Amino acid sequence: MLLGIDTSLGTAVAVVEHDGVVRAEVESADPRGHAEVIGTLIEDALAAADASAADVTHVAAGMGPGPFTGLRVGIAAARAFAMGRGIPALPVVSHDAVALGLLLGAALRGEDAAHGPAGGRFAVVTDARRREYAYTVYAGLDDDGLPVRVAEPALSPRDELDAVLGGLGAARRDAARVPAAMIALAAARALDAGRSIGPHDALYLRSPDVTLAAPAQGARA
Repeated sequence: MLLGIDTSLGTAVAVVEHDGVVRAEVESADPRGHAEVIGTLIEDALAAADASAADVTHVAAGMGPGPFTGLRVGIAAARAFAMGRGIPALPVVSHDAVALGLLLGAALRGEDAAHGPAGGRFAVVTDARRREYAYTVYAGLDDDGLPVRVAEPALSPRDELDAVLGGLGAARRDAARVPAAMIALAAARALDAGRSIGPHDALYLRSPDVTLAAPAQGARA
């Protein structure tokens, strides 16, 4: 059983069986209240799944792209849970989870996720704030059932994004949420394939908004 956690947009937690059956999925859309709700959502997801922490064998962590403050809350929670249980924490690119959901949904409808020819490219797009968007380009599923990344996560000014995606031949697919169930499912498929699909370090959109204070006058180094 996998516990999926993502805080790259809102806060999302899911409990998913290894074969992909979703036992529970809970979330908060608040883009700033991650630390306040993450513990409660983990408890709620386990309770809704009629499971305990001891039933979880792997933790899947969404690694972004996302803002520094929110993203690190989910990653820290995933790693702390995994460390406490002595189980692996599996990294997943958050946009991969969105792409997986789009591709599976399109397959069920007999469509292509790009709404074009089979194998068409599409870009998962999320709001990075400050008039910028984060995007990742995909082209279908590979033999392991995982999204094929054509271009790695990147940032674009809001007014330039459509031109950028047009140059890449990718249909735009905006996402307002990252499904934690797809985070867990992507991790389960990667585990079956013996692959690592996410980076060890978080995919921060930009450096944190922190400026070191200047030393007080007369202070010693």
